[in-house]
Amino acid sequence: MKNKSLTNLKWFYLLTFFGVGSISPLLSVYFSEVQNLNGYQVGTLLSIGPIMMIFFQPIWGILADLKNAHHKLLMITTLIAGIAGLGYLAFGGYYWFLFVAIILGVFQSAIIPLSDSISIQYANRVKVNYGNIRLFGSLGFGLAVFVMGWLSEFSPDVIFYAFFIVLTIAAFLSLSLPREKPLETKVNLFSGVKDLLAIRRFVVFLLITFLIFGPNLANNFYFSLFIEYSGGTYTGIGIAFLLAVLSEIPFMRVAGAWIHKLGLLQVALIAGVASLVRWLFYFLEPGIGLIYATTIIQGFSLGLFIPAGIQYVREVSPITMTATAVTLYSAIGNGFGNWFCTFISGMIFEEFSIFAVYLFFGAMSFIGVILTGWLIRLEKKQPIVMNAIS
Repeated sequence: MKNKSLTNLKWFYLLTFFGVGSISPLLSVYFSEVQNLNGYQVGTLLSIGPIMMIFFQPIWGILADLKNAHHKLLMITTLIAGIAGLGYLAFGGYYWFLFVAIILGVFQSAIIPLSDSISIQYANRVKVNYGNIRLFGSLGFGLAVFVMGWLSEFSPDVIFYAFFIVLTIAAFLSLSLPREKPLETKVNLFSGVKDLLAIRRFVVFLLITFLIFGPNLANNFYFSLFIEYSGGTYTGIGIAFLLAVLSEIPFMRVAGAWIHKLGLLQVALIAGVASLVRWLFYFLEPGIGLIYATTIIQGFSLGLFIPAGIQYVREVSPITMTATAVTLYSAIGNGFGNWFCTFISGMIFEEFSIFAVYLFFGAMSFIGVILTGWLIRLEKKQPIVMNAIS
């Protein structure tokens, strides 16, 4: 039973991130090159999804905790998101694209935090490394960008069909994901959220996530333009993303051991420093060969930050608010941080250059690194009472 549950989780991550990898990294190029939209329009369209995450991710998490309906909500939202992706083909023009982006963003915003909530609870119950489950998402994302980058040379429309197909399959697979026993303790919605936001460590880490994770997610949109301006092709974009995302896998596998040896925040600090180094290097306009060679830095950044971040949030949060805590955390990183970096980067790209975008990313990461160091000092003075959740 354990093996089947793990297999279903791994396949779900592989499929959903294959879908995200099919559409997200190439969407900026599609809008810019195929639809001839300007930088402001591209930045606005790309930021719609993160904006929806800010508002709707906490709502999905709260509904899941209150109704214990994680699987039903995950199935419905995944299916509708897949269908909504076809809207970019069904409609044309900037304002119609805005409408499609809003619908897609509302329902796609539920997928990652709800599946993470299911995974992290299951992983802790059966004593398996969450990173070993989540790495299949990185694998799916990397394979998607590589395959779709190549197929897009023939027809850019293929990214939307792939998104629809794999999310439809994932939607029905979600009903087979492992289930946890309903908690006997009832969640008081407003007092629960208030209690979460009263935890200083939790709030500070939300800010760190905004500063470090936000640029990493926005990079998924602008890295394609960066490769193109550096002399790469659609196929080159796929290769670069494949190298970057696959580099996350070995780091996710060792993340558990590193966390045990160094600590959650120390691993998050390493991830932040790696991000800072990468963004500043890209600002210096390196050659395409060096860009390919340094994509493995993403393994240090996302490969370590994702498992460390989600586990830290769980550690400092009440068990009755797990899904709510995870979705608030996701709303700040995947939502607000992603939106802010994506939107501001669109303006920077239009007024200056794609390389200036990475200077902006570097500045954000630098502040995040400083704040992580401060939180580490706080932890040493006031250690966490192991599992505020139990």
